[in-house]
Formats: sequence, structure tokens, C-alpha cells
Amino acid sequence: MVKTLHRISWAEGLRNGLWTAWVLGKIIFPVTLAVTALQYTPAFDVLLSGLRPVMAPLGLPEEAAIPLLLGNLVNLYAAIGAMLSLELTVKQVFILAVMLSFSHMLPGEGAICRRAGGSFLLITALRLGLAVLSAAVINLVWRGGKERAAYSISPPAQAEPSGTGEILLHALQAAAYGVLGLAAIVVPIMLLIQILRDLRFLDWFAARMQPLMSPLGLAPRASVTMASGLIFGLAFGAGVILQQAREQRFTRREITLILVFLATCHAVVEDTLIFVPLGVDVLWLLLIRLAAAVALTALLAALWREPGKLSPPPGRRGASPETSRRQRRT
Repeated sequence: MVKTLHRISWAEGLRNGLWTAWVLGKIIFPVTLAVTALQYTPAFDVLLSGLRPVMAPLGLPEEAAIPLLLGNLVNLYAAIGAMLSLELTVKQVFILAVMLSFSHMLPGEGAICRRAGGSFLLITALRLGLAVLSAAVINLVWRGGKERAAYSISPPAQAEPSGTGEILLHALQAAAYGVLGLAAIVVPIMLLIQILRDLRFLDWFAARMQPLMSPLGLAPRASVTMASGLIFGLAFGAGVILQQAREQRFTRREITLILVFLATCHAVVEDTLIFVPLGVDVLWLLLIRLAAAVALTALLAALWREPGKLSPPPGRRGASPETSRRQRRT
């Protein structure tokens, strides 16, 4: 056990965590600052006018379009930075979390899927469709969650700011709290990912996933690609995913099934835990993503049969004509 702990690159994991927090902080700080300050200007209402009919069926206010846009075009951290500046209910925060978990960073992650051999349009349309459908269903089914969401990384409550100076100070406080709160989540996540790498957890996890490949219509050799995407995500796990796509020479059906699953559910550590500061029930968030990924992939596998499996031969290869005829009759 002691030798195992010595093999872990603790310093490297900490450096990666701090560096990632610094990089993401440069995104979160200006986004939170700008959106918070923008709310107190007439331009905010002008930008959001006309969005109410679109957002209402999803159970969201029109201003929720800002984190959705940022999350899909930039990344989840920019979306969270915008969410920190909005007054949302518990239900609305959960709906946004589910939508953004399904659909985020579409240009970057879509490009990775395309390089791996998948269809950019198919994967992007699937993710957007899942985001909209999940929001509409949750809005119809869940009648609770109407109380205001309490963020664990929001600044202390204060009076409504008035004047340019107070508005700017309030926006700076919100941005600073957002960066510090996300850093408290990102640094441990990156340290955990480094530990998993040093312990070769990916190999162990991939071996355990092999029996689960068959129900999803995949061969056991797909387990490493699936495990990498599930743990590290499409972005962080891109190296392994693209390498496996080249080495394993997946068929178009196989790579499509793999990417459909991973586009629906990936980075289960990072993309789940980053919603903790927003008070999201991350267990339900993870279960919804996993259930959707398994159901969609299994359905597609059942509908899209490999050519050799469409009509199984009536008799075993090499069997006599009489044997084949007898098997057909039975």
C-alpha cells in the first residue's frame, strides 16, 4: 500500500489542478462579471426579449438562454459562471444542469467525434435533442423545486446595488466567489484524475466493462475506448479515443455506437462534480445520463444490425443439406 502511494504523482496532480483552475478562472471571471453587470442595464432585457415562448416549455426563464449558449459554444465552466449571476429556482438549476450535461462544448467535442470516424451532425443533433427533450420531460414531471436555489459559492446577500460603482463591485464579488468556488472543485478533480492514471485505473475499469459491451451491441475490444470516455471525457480522453479508433479499426456501426454512448454520457467524474457548488443533486444527474446512454445505444444497436447478422444461416457452416433442411423445419 505504501509503495502504491509513493508511485502516485501527487505534485503533478496538484500542478495540473492549479493550472486548470487558473485557465478556467480566466473564463469564469469575465463571464460572471459581464453577465452580472449586464443584468442591471436596459440591454439585458433587449437581448432576451422574445425568448420567453421558447424557454417556457423547458421550465426556464428567458435569461437561462445565456448559460445554455455559453455552455454549448464554449464549455461548462463558462455556463456555470453565467448561472452564478442568475436568480434561479432549484428546479431550474437542475434542468440547466441536465441540459448542459447532455449538450456542451459542441464545436470542440463534435470535432473529436468526427476525427474518430463519427458524424458531426448526427452527434450534435442527438445531444441537442436530448437536452431539449430532457428539459421538457423534467418540467412536466417534477412539480417541486420552486424555492430559490442556494449556491455554495455565491457572495453574501446584500442590498440591491444602485449606481455604476455598486453594480461593478457586486459583479466583481460574484466573479471572485465563482472562481474560488470552482477552484475548490477543479483542483481535487484533477488530483483524482492523476491518481486514477497513476494507478492504471483505466485498464482495470476497461477489463470490468468488457462483459457490458455485448448488451450495447459492441465487441469487448471497445471497452478501453468506452472506459476512457466515461472517466476522462471526450476532450481529456481524446488521445486514447482517437488512438483506439485507429488501432482497433472499428466499423462505422461500432464507432457510431461508441460515440452515441459517450456523447450522451462522458466525463462522469468532472462533468458531475462541477455542479455540486450549484446545489444540484448530482446522483440523479448521473443516473439520468447513464440511463439515457444505455437506452439509446442499446436501441440503436438493435435497429442497426451488422450485415452478417440480419438473416442468420439456417444451418451451421459445413452442415449437410439434409441437416439444414431439418433445422429449417424445426
